[in-house]
Amino acid sequence: MHLNPYGEDAVNLAADLANRRPADPGELADRCRAAGLALEQPVSADDLVRAQETLDSWEKVVDAAEEHERAELVNGMLAAAAAHPRLTDHAGTGWHLHYRDVHRPLGALLSSLIAVGTALHLAGRGMHRLRRCAVTGCITIFADTSRTGRQRYCSQRCANRDAVRRHRARAA
Repeated sequence: MHLNPYGEDAVNLAADLANRRPADPGELADRCRAAGLALEQPVSADDLVRAQETLDSWEKVVDAAEEHERAELVNGMLAAAAAHPRLTDHAGTGWHLHYRDVHRPLGALLSSLIAVGTALHLAGRGMHRLRRCAVTGCITIFADTSRTGRQRYCSQRCANRDAVRRHRARAA
């Protein structure tokens, strides 16, 4: 039974932001809010820079060739993002765990959230469950949250496109 969705939510947000990088602080704030992240203060240009740096580091985790390299990169992100977990009941939504200190700017918050969420996702679901689409030419990142852990494509569209390509190659 999967009790902690923190990893899944964080890696899905990271993938969304990495696949289509936000152009300005307002877009970053809007997309974080849309993902369910509670923002405690205004988002600045510095937050956008920090978020971009975090996403650059995270993409290295995604592209790591083997598990030990991936773990080392995630551990580096965790060390750089050092924030203490805490229980919170902000806005009366019920008690839950946050991996961030109070009143952190969004850039620092994303750094902690993405590092911890990625570690939880990989440790809980499998070190192979973060990757780029298997279709040649598609560089979209996705977190494999499938039941079987065998997801190869970022979308049904890419899966269908690859199936058609393989069918045509066999028929030729």
